[in-house]
Amino acid sequence: MSDAYEVAVIGAGPAGYHAAIRAAQLGLKTVCIDRWIDAAGAPVLGGTCLNVGCIPSKALLDASHKFEQARSELKPLGIKTGKVSLDLKTMQDHKTQIVKNLTQGVAGLLKANGVEVQLGSARLDQGNVINVTDNLGVEHQVTAGAVIVAPGSKPIDIGACPMDGDQIVDSTGALAFEAVPKTLGIIGAGVIGLELGSVWSRLGSQVVLLEALPEFLPAADRQLAKAALKLFGEQGLDIRLGATVVNRHQNKGKVELEYSDSDGTHTIAFDRVIVAVGRRPDLAGLCGDGVELKLDERGAIDVDQHCQTSLANVFAVGDAVRGPMLAHKGMEEGIMVAERLAGAKPQVNYDTVPSVIYTHPEIAWVGKSEIELKQEDVPFKVGVFPLAASGRALASSETAGMIKVIAHADSDRILGVHVMAAHGSELIAEAVIAMEFGASAEDLGLTMFAHPTLSEGLHEAALAVSGHAIHIANRKRR
Repeated sequence: MSDAYEVAVIGAGPAGYHAAIRAAQLGLKTVCIDRWIDAAGAPVLGGTCLNVGCIPSKALLDASHKFEQARSELKPLGIKTGKVSLDLKTMQDHKTQIVKNLTQGVAGLLKANGVEVQLGSARLDQGNVINVTDNLGVEHQVTAGAVIVAPGSKPIDIGACPMDGDQIVDSTGALAFEAVPKTLGIIGAGVIGLELGSVWSRLGSQVVLLEALPEFLPAADRQLAKAALKLFGEQGLDIRLGATVVNRHQNKGKVELEYSDSDGTHTIAFDRVIVAVGRRPDLAGLCGDGVELKLDERGAIDVDQHCQTSLANVFAVGDAVRGPMLAHKGMEEGIMVAERLAGAKPQVNYDTVPSVIYTHPEIAWVGKSEIELKQEDVPFKVGVFPLAASGRALASSETAGMIKVIAHADSDRILGVHVMAAHGSELIAEAVIAMEFGASAEDLGLTMFAHPTLSEGLHEAALAVSGHAIHIANRKRR
């Protein structure tokens, strides 16, 4: 049996289902093929993000933050709660229900937009023929005028500490703990490690993060990273930099991690360990015999600025291609490809892709950092506004953090914005919009912000670029 379509999308994660829906909206006969199987063995859409990534982690981050607030942060506000206890099963059930609602929502959206969904593993063969093997092992073929590949990514395993799915787990396993481990080791202090560490630390674990890199959050602004490292330490996260795990031993219900740093070799024991050293494109089984997609030096599918691969009429989007592994970046790539297949000429602006770490406070940034601009020999000026000077932050007891605006020294055009603040993931959107329109720091300074709000901090940071901030000491007056 062979089915013919104008567009076939492999993968129903954020990049894939956005591509499929937009293609169908534009009148293209579209099929979306997905192989995801949940813990119960049932097929489910949404990919990593909805099932074991963005959504469940945020559900647990939010719930654990509320637990921490109720336990220790409400009394100074005059709110007496009595003894606060944890019902982890209910918290996990709450997370699971959110995931179920959203994955069912994706299925409904695909259906409502006329996208045919086929469940099974897809293998790309010659001439844009796709062999689909369903969960019962039955095969059939799909042909398409264009193929959009969105296979997503998977956690990276390390030889020094192989995962066993029980005591040593990846991020997926860490989202499904049935009990709070007394001691928790996390290999990697990047985005995933920090978010998972925050969850389980708030719920009662003693958390140690072992980071091989000597520098904390190297992709983030140095000033914010330094402040965040100090703050996370105060929150109870023991972050050890330059610590490379070289071996592990499992003994009497404990996992002993052996790691080396500048002081030598050390051993530390944990009840459970999370391996969170990053993710890599999940390309296993994607190409059949005689079909070869060119890969880049990172093992991602090599694409041009419009996500065209080395194969004719085959495109790749999302985590499987260059750039940050972010759901929103993949979504925009999927939509761009679909619209180009329909004859439009959109582009993705990779200079304005926002990054967010959902700790508390949140860390978010868009554009260039000071270090990058110095390396590129670009002249710049900086304005920083501390949240401790924000009336809304004080009223909300959310004073940790700052907002930084970096502008070109000559043109005043905004080159980067860096935020460490409560709701930083929301605040950074204002900066993205400003940069998309080529705004200057003065443009933001001339914009009226509601008072009192946290977003006023962006306004003040923009004013501070030229020394005109109202609520902090200014260096310039005129």
